[in-house]
Amino acid sequence: MISIDPDSPIPPFEQVRAGFALRIANRELAVGARLPTVRALAADLGLAVNTVARAYRELEEAGLIETRGRAGTVVSAAGERSRERALRAARSYALTAREIGLSVEEAGEIVRAALADQYHEGTP
Repeated sequence: MISIDPDSPIPPFEQVRAGFALRIANRELAVGARLPTVRALAADLGLAVNTVARAYRELEEAGLIETRGRAGTVVSAAGERSRERALRAARSYALTAREIGLSVEEAGEIVRAALADQYHEGTP
């Protein structure tokens, strides 16, 4: 399901978070799909329980997953709304970039740099 690169400079919790976020964004994990328990995933990946718990917390804060007590953790329908929110933000940025005269290439470079900064810092 998710794999961890122990040689990566990206912290393990972020690898878990990003791995699930990508699978949800790509719709490889459908709304309502059950995720492994924190303990089971930690054991499978050879990580501390707190590491996986942090990744799950951040996914939940982003609205991508929800914990339903004994029913477990599932992909949230709010994940679709998160995609829509990102699309609205992208459209707003595109309009601003066009209004100030940026080329498509310049606008794309700015977005790539901002994303690289965010992922390098280990933030979602």
